[in-house]
Amino acid sequence: ADGDIHAYAPVRGRIMAGLQGDTSARIFCDGLGAELVSIAGCYKVNEDLDPLLSRARVQVRLDGERLVFESF
Repeated sequence: ADGDIHAYAPVRGRIMAGLQGDTSARIFCDGLGAELVSIAGCYKVNEDLDPLLSRARVQVRLDGERLVFESF
């Protein structure tokens, strides 16, 4: 997506926001089990994610060039 992504279910596969370079893009989901998470070209793969995120509501945002994962 060029902007934000809101998924009201667990996310699998690849989820990419801010594809056109929008660093203010965010990802909101009810469980993060994706194999790849990306915002504006900054990404993390599943092996680098906390397994607890797969069972929590999550917001992903950029802080500089670092992805920040917050459960709420």
